[in-house]
Amino acid sequence: MTRDTMLALRLHGRQDIRLDTVPIPDCLSDQVRVRVAYCGICGSDIHECQAGPILAPQPQETNPHSGAKLPVILGHEISGTVVEVGADVEGIRIGQKVVVNPLLADPQIQAAACTSCLRGRFNTCKRATYYGINAPGGGFSGEISVNAANIVPVPDNVSLRAAALAEPLAVACHMIERSGFAAGDNILILGAGPIGLGLLILLRSKGAKKILISEVSDLRIDQAKRLGADIVINPVQESQVSDPVLRAVHELTDEGVDIAFDASGLQATLDTAIASVRPGGTIFNVAIHEKPLSLNLNALSLQEKHLTGGICYLRKDFEEVLSLQSSGRLPAEEMITSVVPLSNIIEGGFQELIVNKTKHVKMLIQPDI
Repeated sequence: MTRDTMLALRLHGRQDIRLDTVPIPDCLSDQVRVRVAYCGICGSDIHECQAGPILAPQPQETNPHSGAKLPVILGHEISGTVVEVGADVEGIRIGQKVVVNPLLADPQIQAAACTSCLRGRFNTCKRATYYGINAPGGGFSGEISVNAANIVPVPDNVSLRAAALAEPLAVACHMIERSGFAAGDNILILGAGPIGLGLLILLRSKGAKKILISEVSDLRIDQAKRLGADIVINPVQESQVSDPVLRAVHELTDEGVDIAFDASGLQATLDTAIASVRPGGTIFNVAIHEKPLSLNLNALSLQEKHLTGGICYLRKDFEEVLSLQSSGRLPAEEMITSVVPLSNIIEGGFQELIVNKTKHVKMLIQPDI
């Protein structure tokens, strides 16, 4: 590498990721260039590698909204330091600690606002793209140039290591708001991966009464206990009971939990979530499903249960989780189980997570110095 180039992990096609030497990106007049400190590996990165391109551009095609085409740099859970500010940008300074909101909606691409954007629901924009997935630039690199509106300042007392969790925590924060949660609610979370544990610590900070977690990984069970879950159940180890999660729910509550968050995306977890919720309660889907699931609508209608879901986040979700981290009310850094150098991301990152997923919660990638 030279002073004008950097190492970057790029998706070239299905099951084809490579560490390439690429030019350091230019910083346009409305952009900010960020030196990446950390970037988390998300499940969607693994899916794009193994089964994609899914959201990433298809071979020989260009994304019509972002202009991105294969190969694309992956990585969207980004924290770093500003190293260059475009001529038209105000309010951002060189040396500032920041995270990147990866979402590009109509306002960022100067398009006429769609119905979602007119309503402030930029996360459901019909032209939405994301840095590190299907827009130019990603966090598995040394530097990234992004639209200034996608920069979120990090409080002085929050480390860049902890700030790298802002993106998955913003997902969890958005889901909680969408679910109708109120302080004093009883909660079931199915799955204690990064989003499930993010839900746990955020719900605890927001005043949940009792939180039950269902998880099969020993490491994640231990994490859930340390992070404040009232009851943690391994449904596989307790399989002699017809449904150990349901039994625990009904031992703890009169008629069921107020909200069940399904962060696993399996038929079994959806069925358990529906059965665990009280009449009038909410089943909230957090997971992205690889295949369609079956649904007994009578189980919802006859007890007026609500089934809904959400996607991603808004800027305010990033600001809220960073504020909570700054206040000391969000022990998010405990979710980090390993940090891997960018030069080892293929074997020590992607391949390790594919083979040993349950031995990790959140893995961060750090560019080589």
